[in-house]
Amino acid sequence: MAQRISGTPGTLGDQPERPLVATTAADTTADNPWPVSLLARKMKDYIDRMSTVWIEGQIIEVSNRAGASYLTLHDTTEDISLPVQIWRNVRDRLDAPLTEGARVVVQAKANYWLAKGRLTMQAYDVRAVGLGELLARLEQLKQMLGAEGLFDPAHKKRLPFLPSRIGLITGHDSDAMKDVIRNATLRWPAVEFEVRNAATQGTNAVPQVMAALTELDAHPDVDVIVIARGGGSLEDLLPFSNEALVRAVHAASTPIVSAIGHEADRPLLDEVADLRASTPTDAAKRIVPDVAEEQMGILQARASLNGALDRLLASEGRALADVRERPVLAQPESMLTGRVQDVSSLRARAWQAQSGLVVRAGAEVEHLRTQVRSLSPLNTLARGYAVVQTEDGSAVRSHDQAFPGDRVSIKLASGRLTAQVEESLPDPRATAHSDNHDTAEVTDTPRRSDT
Repeated sequence: MAQRISGTPGTLGDQPERPLVATTAADTTADNPWPVSLLARKMKDYIDRMSTVWIEGQIIEVSNRAGASYLTLHDTTEDISLPVQIWRNVRDRLDAPLTEGARVVVQAKANYWLAKGRLTMQAYDVRAVGLGELLARLEQLKQMLGAEGLFDPAHKKRLPFLPSRIGLITGHDSDAMKDVIRNATLRWPAVEFEVRNAATQGTNAVPQVMAALTELDAHPDVDVIVIARGGGSLEDLLPFSNEALVRAVHAASTPIVSAIGHEADRPLLDEVADLRASTPTDAAKRIVPDVAEEQMGILQARASLNGALDRLLASEGRALADVRERPVLAQPESMLTGRVQDVSSLRARAWQAQSGLVVRAGAEVEHLRTQVRSLSPLNTLARGYAVVQTEDGSAVRSHDQAFPGDRVSIKLASGRLTAQVEESLPDPRATAHSDNHDTAEVTDTPRRSDT
């Protein structure tokens, strides 16, 4: 390697060629880096090309000097700050001096100082955000969130009757925290709290309250969360109308109670919360029951139940007495006595009816018997008549059925005789009757012819 001789413009021997400077930052390497001045100038060139911009924030620090004022502008929702420089001529045009905590809108342009490598915002105009403008913005935000349904009563969750543990988000050692804990403990001594301290005003209020809300919402033992703060000005309560906080409360799965300020104060948190308490003390009364009132209610309920039970027993006793006084229960044997008498009466009637039927049937049988006896051949035989039968058992009704020498059997009323026919003669009366009948027929025949 060639050595450089002090005071000489060159080197002894040949000197290697230096590499070309990288065109872009992506082309730089460890062997071919950019000088600090080159990077600083490129940054300044880039920043100088930026146009002016209107930004809004809250002043958290201000320093006034002879020629300029230096302030730190903090974002209203996130923990991000930006230094702003205001020259004296711009500062002198302001209607009121700049103070910490003021909310302002600044027209500024980014400025990069090469010598110290510091980035600042150069302000050309500063305007304070007035109360009327804040109210108009809040009303506009309220209308927008309401149109999205964040304030719909249907989305509000019901608070538990007796929460096992209450989450409390409030300022450290604040009066609001003391009011909530003291009044809740007086109403229900066994109540337990899970307290998370957070800033309740200023630029750090929103991120801290949201972080505490996220932690308590995920706590398995917390049944309800109270966000409490004492009274204050509109600017002090602005964090509780922040859009990000309102959306976080709406998305929480645990019921939220808003206890911000006094009765007249109504930030947007009151609209989205599941329950709005007018004050922290009112919140304590709304989240836990009063043990004395509950005991009194129990006593009254027990007295009411005892009275109702006594009335029921008395009514049922009277009804039972009425039932017992009825004849069927006073003299239950009367039912059997009456039935016995009915059965006896029916049996007597049945016996009489049956006896009558038997008597009438007996008389009818006797009458029929008499008729049968009167018509019976035996009755005829008893009067002296007899039945003559041939040897084959046929009854002899005419003389021509038996001839002399035939043996016949004679049936008597009592016994039987055997005889032999000696003579068979016709009945003269029967013959005469037959002749008369034949003569009549002969006599009538011509008459029928003549006719």
